[in-house]
Amino acid sequence: MADEESATSQNGVADEPSAAVAEAARPAVNVTRIALAWLAALVLAVAAAVAAIILVEAASGPAQPIRAYLAALQAGDGARALGALRAQVPPGSAAMLDGAPLRDSMSRIRELKVGEPQPAPDGRQDVPVTFTSDGTDYTSDFLVEQTGTDWLFFPRWSIVPGPLPTVDASVINSSRATLNGAAVNMPSGRNSFPVFYPGSYIGALPGEYFAADAKTAVVAQRGSQPLALQTKATPALNEAIAQKAKEFLDQCAQTASAQQRLQPNCPFSYATGNRIVDGTIAWSVTQYPSVTVTPFNGQWAVTPLTGKAKLTAQQIDLFTGKVSDLDVERGFTFTVRLDVSGTTITLTPVIG
Repeated sequence: MADEESATSQNGVADEPSAAVAEAARPAVNVTRIALAWLAALVLAVAAAVAAIILVEAASGPAQPIRAYLAALQAGDGARALGALRAQVPPGSAAMLDGAPLRDSMSRIRELKVGEPQPAPDGRQDVPVTFTSDGTDYTSDFLVEQTGTDWLFFPRWSIVPGPLPTVDASVINSSRATLNGAAVNMPSGRNSFPVFYPGSYIGALPGEYFAADAKTAVVAQRGSQPLALQTKATPALNEAIAQKAKEFLDQCAQTASAQQRLQPNCPFSYATGNRIVDGTIAWSVTQYPSVTVTPFNGQWAVTPLTGKAKLTAQQIDLFTGKVSDLDVERGFTFTVRLDVSGTTITLTPVIG
């Protein structure tokens, strides 16, 4: 028994210091864990703050107002685009500054990219925007300046104000046209259209009798861009005039034959010293005129019409009294006055 008590006593004395050390170590481990957790949280907070600063700088950097402006153009929101551009609107028609025509101006803009801002004088930045249209490369330059701060210390950038560019359109012999699909007025054949840039603007003149092929003006910078529409007579008008000229000539030949006249009130005639046998005169048109219509002095003019007519008859030689057949073809030329009112074509021949 003495030995057991002695062993127990020895074991008890041996275990008490180990338990005390373990109890003393637990608080130190907990403090270390808490410190590591706080350190990790601090690192995450710093990383989040850095990321937030980077995002804010990207969102409020020199290129930000350009991106906002381009987004407004693509949405067809002219008021928002004008506010972002801070532009002055020059005199002219505002038909291209909002809605469908504005969206259409961006529909042919491809590979639109906002480039890296470059330093410019007076603390400004030059932001290039590159794009393609119909396979051609273009660059639009936007000058931006600081106009305040956001969140106390982030610089706010705005586009430097300036006038909008214009498309100066003209059309031959018309007071109307279309531009980016919108019907527009063209007083005296001209009009100026303030536009946003970059943009593609297509003008045309559709019509049954007079029309102009589509022409495109790509606007990449401020300034004026010409857009000239070359109105021409349509094949339908040329065919209608040719048909009216044919009807006139056929009627003229029929009347000259009925009246037995060598020199009728027609573009064609014939003179001879022989006597013509009554009832034998017959006129016919063998070649009808081709038609060309051209603009002249603000109006439309038909170029002189040329053709050929055939005369057959019997003639008596005044010296010999011999009767012979007359068969001649005569060339002729005449002019006409043209008037087109809506779908009504009036052709007035001018003889003599």
